[in-house]
Amino acid sequence: MAGTADSDRRVGWYRQMWTIRLFEEKVQELFMSGLIQGTTHLCQGQEAVSVGSISAMQPGDVQTNTYRGHGEALALGMTPETGFAELMGRSAGGSKGVGGSMHFIDTSLGNIGANAIVGAGLPIAVGAALSFKLQGKPHGALTFFGDGATNIGTFHEALNMAAVWKTPVVFIITNNLYGEYSPQMTTTATKDLARRADPFGMPGIIVDGQDVDVVHREVSAALERAKAGEGPSLLEMKTYRYRGHSRTDPAKYRAPGELEAWKLRDPIDILGAKLAEEGLLSADAQQQVRTEVQAAIDAAAERAAQSPVLTLEETRQYVYAD
Repeated sequence: MAGTADSDRRVGWYRQMWTIRLFEEKVQELFMSGLIQGTTHLCQGQEAVSVGSISAMQPGDVQTNTYRGHGEALALGMTPETGFAELMGRSAGGSKGVGGSMHFIDTSLGNIGANAIVGAGLPIAVGAALSFKLQGKPHGALTFFGDGATNIGTFHEALNMAAVWKTPVVFIITNNLYGEYSPQMTTTATKDLARRADPFGMPGIIVDGQDVDVVHREVSAALERAKAGEGPSLLEMKTYRYRGHSRTDPAKYRAPGELEAWKLRDPIDILGAKLAEEGLLSADAQQQVRTEVQAAIDAAAERAAQSPVLTLEETRQYVYAD
């Protein structure tokens, strides 16, 4: 029975990854049509990091993520309709439409915040983990951040504090090789960012961020270790974003053929090939999943667009405390 449950879960991961991929593609479409204002940072190509990591969480665990955090929010259970509504500034959004792309949040799901400020989620996650420890609660925290965040002071301060106090937190570097427009090796004097764990006496683990099974296994082990009082870990997910840094970035700084090479190890294709080989989801069934998800994404976007926009007066109750 356990094997069946595991199989069902991995088929569910496949659907989740397609949901994230097609959600992000729809976001780009909505932005180009003028229904989404401001900017967006999309995560196509990084779906295995989101789904594999979030699926390691247990009820009561929390996570923080970046402004490229739509994938984590959806993997945690935010519905596409809620996400689209937030992006469109509609009242059906998770923050009533006033948070936008960079501030997806739903504390009821364990999403205690995305942040527009690079690295801002690290100390928040350490604080949440410390709270669990002080209260004797069997929970932990994940915090996602990009490769560029490992160059700021907050990164080192958060890792040092977590290591000293052995807080139940797992640090996850979503290393997509670029800090905005700068290749990692032009800003960081080390190839493997996991080595930055060494000065803090915590495990630094390099993970294939394109394989959801591997991601889930490594994050589960690190989270279990943290909850057992053995301290935090730093996991470096080697992955890639298919689009530029933000909606205005055509990513012309990439080397010729780089994007195409990474797409040969697409995370959805990797899991799909495994599921087909194991007899869990045939190629035809996989195409059916994509068709069903696309229809659901299109319908969610249409419903979200019908939600009203809050008036300025209505927003005041969400800005000022009584």
